[in-house]
Amino acid sequence: MSDHIRNTGPMLASPRCGAKTRASGACRSPAVQGKKRCRMHGGAHGSGALKANQNARKHGLFTRDAIAERRQIQALLGEARRLLEEMR
Repeated sequence: MSDHIRNTGPMLASPRCGAKTRASGACRSPAVQGKKRCRMHGGAHGSGALKANQNARKHGLFTRDAIAERRQIQALLGEARRLLEEMR
């Protein structure tokens, strides 16, 4: 084996990314210096949309209003299903 001593202290003590993963946990990769996210989740230099980018949010599918509207529709459909079950 090697006589090399690994100095992992600074990396273990560094701030973590915390971006939400597909498994609904936190990323836990080391954040890029001076940023809150890792290189894979938007901390890399040049990542993200420009300040004046009009195409950054094109469709608005995940705006607060759109999400609220979908929830209202789901609630209305649930009520309709319950009403139909009661009528049987």
